[in-house]
Amino acid sequence: MTDSSTLIAEIDQKTVRGVTRIVRASKAASAELATASTAIKNAALEAIARALEENTADIMAANAEDIETARIKGTPEAMVDRLTLTEDRIGAIASSVREVVGLADPVGEVLLGRTLPNGIVLRQERVPMGVVGAIYEARPNVTVDIASLALKSGNAVVLRGGSAARSSNTVLIALLRQAVASAGLPADSVAGIDEFGRDGAKVLMQARDYVDLLIPRGGAELISTVVHESIVPVIETGVGIVHMFLDASAPLGMASELVLNSKTHRPSVCNALETLLVHEKAAKRVLPKILGRLDEAGVIIHADSDVAALAPDDVKIRRVTRRDWAREYLGLELAVKIVPGIDEAIEHIRAYSSGHTEVIVTNELDKAEKFVSAIDAAAVGVNVSTRFTDGGEFGLGAEVGISTQKLHARGPMGLSQLTTTKWIMRGSGQTRA
Repeated sequence: MTDSSTLIAEIDQKTVRGVTRIVRASKAASAELATASTAIKNAALEAIARALEENTADIMAANAEDIETARIKGTPEAMVDRLTLTEDRIGAIASSVREVVGLADPVGEVLLGRTLPNGIVLRQERVPMGVVGAIYEARPNVTVDIASLALKSGNAVVLRGGSAARSSNTVLIALLRQAVASAGLPADSVAGIDEFGRDGAKVLMQARDYVDLLIPRGGAELISTVVHESIVPVIETGVGIVHMFLDASAPLGMASELVLNSKTHRPSVCNALETLLVHEKAAKRVLPKILGRLDEAGVIIHADSDVAALAPDDVKIRRVTRRDWAREYLGLELAVKIVPGIDEAIEHIRAYSSGHTEVIVTNELDKAEKFVSAIDAAAVGVNVSTRFTDGGEFGLGAEVGISTQKLHARGPMGLSQLTTTKWIMRGSGQTRA
């Protein structure tokens, strides 16, 4: 593996200086943000929401440039969908910012407090991380989501949104900086480094003196690159090889609706269903209808001959390969497998899960409890759509991403996950014996 000094040496010094200047300014801004009142932070967020609404036409015009470029390059429709900003989506982003305004400020929350026998008053309180970096791709909505959560939790944020959304992000970041400054906070509380390309991202990954936390959000390749090349601490987010297991007692109506919603509601996101496992005792009862509905919705089915034998005559089945079990389709495709029972379903999930979201559909409490206990994932569900693994749905407001690791944060990353803690000792001259 190439060490950090070699990586930096291979990068144009103009890029190194440019990114370093930005992250140094972000560090300075973070010091002011750390002491900002909740009222000032909320005023900045309200200014952001208004700026999005008042400049919707400009945002959509920039976004149209990105979409046109993406289609010329032959970008898959799943990525184009993630890239697209409509008037409704921009309105929803503004609403999510206002939801963050309504959330409790985590900074200063006392997690532990006690008076020691020697009279020292001890408190453990939440404090901001400092500077949060984010590397993501083709998701301009993430630009606002991460910035709003970072600001409310008292952090400065440095954003690398990728070339696919460069026009959109340029406009969005300019609006964010203006809005933040109008509320009396440093404009450098929000910064972007897209102009420096991939080399800029590499410098960000090495900027440990200025950046306190780095969050990659995107495909498996992007996340792997950041995890392996960064010397800044990383929280790994969101590859979603998501499973749903239909147990023998799964009600047909419920199972059908949950599968359809999980797969087709928005197939390009990380909490969309990618593999359906069906108990062999339920297969004949539930699969014909479910496969038919999936086909009507335009979903391509990958399965073996056992599943194909239960499909309606007009439903085409693509032969599944072992690679399909490990694929995050991010589109209208689904792998389907019949299993002998819950133990085999759990075994399959353990072998291929990315640790994001796993769901069982069952009418038997003991099976539900066994599944919940046995499955190791950020979110485990019983008789619910996989699409609910989301910061907004969990009442956390917008989210930075879904953490699939186990240290510091796991699951939807909201405000509290962007803080660390500080121990505060208040005494009256005590010395240690």
